[in-house]
Amino acid sequence: MHFRLSALLLAALLVTAPAHAAEKLAVLLDWFVNPDHAPLVIAKERGYFADAGLEVDLVAPADPSAPPRLVAAGQGDIAISYQPNLHLMTKEKLPLARIGTLVETPLNSLVVLKDGPVKSIADLKGKTVGFSVGGFEDALLKKMLEEAGLTLDDITLVNVNFALSPALIAGKVDAVIGAFRNFELAQLDIEGKPGIAFYPEEHGVPAYDELIFLAARDKLGDKRFTSFMQAIEKATIWLTNHPEEGLEIFIKAHPDLDDELNRRAWFATLPRFAKRPMALDEGRYERFAVFVKAQGLIDDIVPLSQYAVTLKP
Repeated sequence: MHFRLSALLLAALLVTAPAHAAEKLAVLLDWFVNPDHAPLVIAKERGYFADAGLEVDLVAPADPSAPPRLVAAGQGDIAISYQPNLHLMTKEKLPLARIGTLVETPLNSLVVLKDGPVKSIADLKGKTVGFSVGGFEDALLKKMLEEAGLTLDDITLVNVNFALSPALIAGKVDAVIGAFRNFELAQLDIEGKPGIAFYPEEHGVPAYDELIFLAARDKLGDKRFTSFMQAIEKATIWLTNHPEEGLEIFIKAHPDLDDELNRRAWFATLPRFAKRPMALDEGRYERFAVFVKAQGLIDDIVPLSQYAVTLKP
């Protein structure tokens, strides 16, 4: 009798026992949530992360430069960063590696007002150019100027502290470098001051991935990362097929972003998401490393396998 009762209790427990608890994963964003993060939001809201056995926490940083360092220090699992920054990190020997791509084209651009005096890059001679972050943006601008027969000595650089569009609209500068083409162009148009973008990849700068996923090198065998990237791919493909429905899901999850700028940015960004986010274009990374070294931003080119990998299923 006792054996039968114990068997019945065990059977009841097996029936009512919850499924394995989802594994937690902290993703440190590069900025506050915005349309650049659409696949992550969709994967979360449509349950793709949950289906993969993950409970993903999307963390907006207080300091946008901090996420890679925090992940390197074990204070986060995945960081969203930028391919150009990854090459600079090799100089600092940060123990990080690219495990996936979010946005597979450059977003950075040189922007001027459509009705302003600058119609070509050559017209920047003697003009002022606003910037937010020195270093890589200087290198981009330098290369673009070279294509027009100019140097950095031919212009005046002005730090506008991330107020790129306002500085341009107010006439404080004649152009801005570091403007994201999927946001700043929309913002300028909404303000009634349409802009023109000059794209680095069309003016001597090798094409590169803008936003990428980074993880600590000593944790690359973590199976959660592959599950995460597979969910991101699923969300990206779904977004490609359902852009309008995706926007409504995004806005419902983040109602504070329900405005004209973010709606325009949404559709401007969708074509740029990596449809094969785990795929690594080795040639692209190696070409860009050569460019970064040529610009004097790094001293040596380290083997690609030290900072970019393809995750195993």
